[in-house]
Amino acid sequence: MDSFPWLTTAILLPIAASLAIPLIPDPGNGRGVRWYALGVSLTTFLITVGAYLNGYDPDIAGLQLRQVIPWVPDLGLGWSVGADGLSMPLILLTSFITTLACLAAWPVTFKPRLFYFLLLAMDGGQIAVFAVQDMLLFFLAWELELIPVYLLLAIWGGKKRQYAATKFILYTAGSSLFILLVALAMAFSGGGPVSFEYSDLAAKHLGAGFQALCYAGLLIAFGVKLPIVPLHTWLPDAHGEATAPVHMLLAGILLKMGGYALFRFNASMFPDAHVQFAPLLVVLGVVNIIYAALTSFAQRNLKRKIAYSSISHMGFVLIGIGSFSPLAASGAMLQMISHGLIGASLFFLVGATYDRTHTLQLDEMGGVGQRMRKMFAMWTACSLASLALPGMSGFVSELMVFVGFATDDAYSLAFRIVIDGAAAIGVILTPIYLLSMLREIFFGQEKPELSDANLVDAEPREIYIISCLLVPIIGIGLYPKLVTDSYRATIEQVVARDESSMKALTAPYLPLRSAPKLS
Repeated sequence: MDSFPWLTTAILLPIAASLAIPLIPDPGNGRGVRWYALGVSLTTFLITVGAYLNGYDPDIAGLQLRQVIPWVPDLGLGWSVGADGLSMPLILLTSFITTLACLAAWPVTFKPRLFYFLLLAMDGGQIAVFAVQDMLLFFLAWELELIPVYLLLAIWGGKKRQYAATKFILYTAGSSLFILLVALAMAFSGGGPVSFEYSDLAAKHLGAGFQALCYAGLLIAFGVKLPIVPLHTWLPDAHGEATAPVHMLLAGILLKMGGYALFRFNASMFPDAHVQFAPLLVVLGVVNIIYAALTSFAQRNLKRKIAYSSISHMGFVLIGIGSFSPLAASGAMLQMISHGLIGASLFFLVGATYDRTHTLQLDEMGGVGQRMRKMFAMWTACSLASLALPGMSGFVSELMVFVGFATDDAYSLAFRIVIDGAAAIGVILTPIYLLSMLREIFFGQEKPELSDANLVDAEPREIYIISCLLVPIIGIGLYPKLVTDSYRATIEQVVARDESSMKALTAPYLPLRSAPKLS
């Protein structure tokens, strides 16, 4: 147990600081609140960096930076936080993206106090999702971050903001009830004292049928957030109405919560059930990749096009989680981090472009490349990262999933060929729809309605935000061990546990190779 409560501080500081916002003197233009929120989010980011540098050892697979404070012992409740390879990289990603989202929110002048209050409260809630080690606390943190997103959509969104916000809360809050039900079922099953601690829940000997029920319930809850087709329909609507900073948080962090939770709970706590469900995850991943890529290709609304692109890229995460290969699972983890950076950059550029053109319809754009050369350069760099150009993070993560799954002996050769071949279709479609999008925005004949528009090129603040995102995108692409080493030990431990369960079971289905039972 570390002497300084790094993670507790990172969670509580932005939440406590958000409560002080009404006390900040502000002339009414939001200037004071902006600087305050940026300072708090930057401080939180530095605290998470301090936690990584001073209290985290990447070579240790188990939990670190641990802090446990009893809360209601009779009910098995306590404040329990910690970090391992599954959570530490995503904690850093969360605080980093939130800091840039605060900077991206600089133009917000409508109710700035409430806007930044929600942004900071969301920062603490999202870090808590990745850091807590108690399933009931996890449920509370999961619910806490839903409320700010709902209000940010409902108050600052576009014309259909009420519809998008309501759909978001119905999907995400409704599905999260499965988390509470599974937490209660596990805590009160298997004998022994009642506890919601991850380690205590994972140590319980639960029957195969019970594991399968819990796994299915959590797959629905986390599948909505990832999102898995057909549980995805809230995301294009939410992105279609959100503002740029909310886009960054949705694409950069919220989707990663689903992938993290599938690793943390489904793959780690229910290894026997995971063996049964793993082929389904792989198939759903391919459906995500192809369906969302084709749908993105057909979209004429810029926000919805990028939103479906995000859904497509998260399909690789599902394939990696469903594999029994450490390389593919590591690729899934890297894809979450990579897409967090790339998705945030693309959606920030969507917001910046809309501020200038006042339209999201590709049919109403065109020919603005000569007037916005810096903007075109940033769009091109981020789009190339998204289509997995070699030398950028997206290429490395997707290649790891492809190669890892292709060499995964747990599955039959025919199944691996079909899955990798189908996933490759999505990889081919991605550059087609992204490059055609760039052509429609920046090239061709300039539309008459844009000829008189005030098309100011990228401002220093915008260039700085994109630069901050491109540095790690290119850095990871050139030297992925910068990130993969931080979670390698934990991922290998999770995969080894699942492989052990697979070998102990005679796989009943066609795609999985049957293995003799261990003596």
